[in-house]
Amino acid sequence: MSLFDPAASLRPETVDKKRPLADRMRPHRLEDFAGQEHILGPGKPLRAQIDKDELSSMILWGPPGVGKTTLALLLARLTQCDFIPFSAVLSGVKEIKAVMVEAERVRQYGRRTILFVDEIHRFNKAQQDAFLPYVERGDIILVGATTENPSFEVISALLSRAKVYTLRALTAPEIVGLLKRALADGDKGLGDRQIEAPEELLEQIAIYSSGDARVAYNTLEAAVAASPGRRLERAAVEDAIQRKTLLYDKSGEEHFNLISALHKSVRSSDPDAALYWLVRMLEAGEDRLYIARRLVRMAIEDISLADPRALEQAVAAMQAAHFLGIPEGDLALAQAAIYLSMAPKSDSAYRAMGKVRADVESTVNDPVPMHLRNASTRLMQQLGYGQGYQHAHDFSDAVPEMECLPAALAGRRYYFPSGRGLEKRIAERLEEIRQARHR
Repeated sequence: MSLFDPAASLRPETVDKKRPLADRMRPHRLEDFAGQEHILGPGKPLRAQIDKDELSSMILWGPPGVGKTTLALLLARLTQCDFIPFSAVLSGVKEIKAVMVEAERVRQYGRRTILFVDEIHRFNKAQQDAFLPYVERGDIILVGATTENPSFEVISALLSRAKVYTLRALTAPEIVGLLKRALADGDKGLGDRQIEAPEELLEQIAIYSSGDARVAYNTLEAAVAASPGRRLERAAVEDAIQRKTLLYDKSGEEHFNLISALHKSVRSSDPDAALYWLVRMLEAGEDRLYIARRLVRMAIEDISLADPRALEQAVAAMQAAHFLGIPEGDLALAQAAIYLSMAPKSDSAYRAMGKVRADVESTVNDPVPMHLRNASTRLMQQLGYGQGYQHAHDFSDAVPEMECLPAALAGRRYYFPSGRGLEKRIAERLEEIRQARHR
């Protein structure tokens, strides 16, 4: 048999239902490929290469189950190239050279070859070096797949001859779409079972898979097999993912009940309760950035200047959760929840802003006092702009005597520090400023 027989998955054939669902559901059209719009959307770099039929060697870098092998198969199908799958685990330099000799021969007949190397990072330097002359001459189009950073795992000479495309973990909605397609497809998928699958169960499978379509397909297949009737059962899903699913409507009452419980636990300085409600939300699949935004709000609304570092911690947790993803980023959210729970509490700034807003709404919008205006032109100077302004740094304590509120509100106080945490010192400093101003 020729080394260059098309891969079985590229030929139209009767689908073997004994093959794993993830393998059966590989798309044969680019339109059915989930995610990766940043490289495959209209006008994007890889899409442009496909549309122009000008493929070059490339490295596909991304986490497991995002479609690296599927994309390589699609590239061969769409560009009518021969496709040879090559395992870095099972092959050595001898096998590489044998394939390259054959690829060089068939190129003379105008046939192009995509050599797909799975887990290319497992090849040592000598094995990777063996590809170089054939890639450079264009005898093959090398498509390497790796879950590791190519900068550290692929030799620089090969990197300079290949374009690196970064594939992202699939989103939960993207995976839900794949699962629905599998349930509806009677030829390759599970459509012949006519399974009714509640949306929330599909969402739980998608969340559990953490962006890995293969894991999602395997979980769905196991859950469907364990469901006795024609409805996907919650217990079957729990057995498939080997944990209890905490289901709740993310736009309904339970969603707001849980975030309210988390917020009030933090406000009440109860780290144990805060962690409990946080984990309930995480395990139910709540959007991590939604939780992070609420933690930032707690830092501003309930802690504020009693501990200004609380806001730093909350924002850092938001960035870490976004940067690390699931599950590592969850620990950053837990750390922030504990910090906010233990921080001294103050809603003084929140209350002060409410009082100011009430005055703004209920009083006349007085003009800015003349002494607070900038006199940026001669006419403004003649009109008295800036006259009477006292520059703070001209005073020994940097506290001028002038009033900065409109005349109708002169002397009004809005901010009253709580006396907890750093605000105790702020209250003392504020009293010093007020006394200095009266002197």
